[in-house]
Amino acid sequence: MFIAEIGINHNGNLEYAYDLIDMAYKAGADIVKFQKRNPEKCVPKSQWHKKKKTPWGKMDYIDYKKRIEFGYSEYLAIDAYCKKLGIKWTASVWDVDSLNFITKFDVPFIKIASASITDMLLLEEIWEKDIPVVMSTGMSTEDEVDRAVYTLEELGKNLTILHCNSSYPVAEDELDLNVIKTLKNKYPKHKIGYSGHERGIQPTVVAKVLGAEVIERHITLDKGMWGSDHSASLEYNELKTLIDYLNRVDDWLGNNKIKVYKSEEKIKKKLRR
Repeated sequence: MFIAEIGINHNGNLEYAYDLIDMAYKAGADIVKFQKRNPEKCVPKSQWHKKKKTPWGKMDYIDYKKRIEFGYSEYLAIDAYCKKLGIKWTASVWDVDSLNFITKFDVPFIKIASASITDMLLLEEIWEKDIPVVMSTGMSTEDEVDRAVYTLEELGKNLTILHCNSSYPVAEDELDLNVIKTLKNKYPKHKIGYSGHERGIQPTVVAKVLGAEVIERHITLDKGMWGSDHSASLEYNELKTLIDYLNRVDDWLGNNKIKVYKSEEKIKKKLRR
């Protein structure tokens, strides 16, 4: 499964969201994902009135966060648009209000962002929802991952765990893609995947080779757009190339038995004495 992470790269503009959905669908993504927050719950009060320069002028940080947040009418439109195209959608939920909001829609799973992995109240509230969970593990200790996995297992959740480094973009020597194998060995009951924030696409292909069953990457209409996540996101050509490569990895890996293919027989006769 390939998740095209729109996140907040729509910059609060529904037309941009449609364009990003179109881009993901055209490139062959399986699902598009947004981020949903209640800013008054998620932004510390100490940050509310700090001034931020935005495309809409200088404003309080809390007003900026509200400005880029989609509400019910926008998600209703997104839901209809995705159904029309034939692509699924979901969102990362950053608080209980957002969990209750998103599960009003028929989404295939709920995403727990790396920032929320230690939010036990949120994890426990998910118990009320009969829905699978995908969880990223960025900026988390092994104990924090263990506790979140244990909590979700106790709640009987269908769980997918994504290896992740939460830096945007992540340095190449901090990718630690071998953790994918560690997670597969440690949590054999769950699907293991990769949420990448690196520049480029090669490490994500390696993640698939190492056994990642679910891949998530941020997407953007233009890396130069205003906003915090655009520079570490993929534009259309990168996204299309990446998905094409990922779809070919299983063919490249083939089977694990040594064999001589029919295509080699003629060469074998010519070169062997």
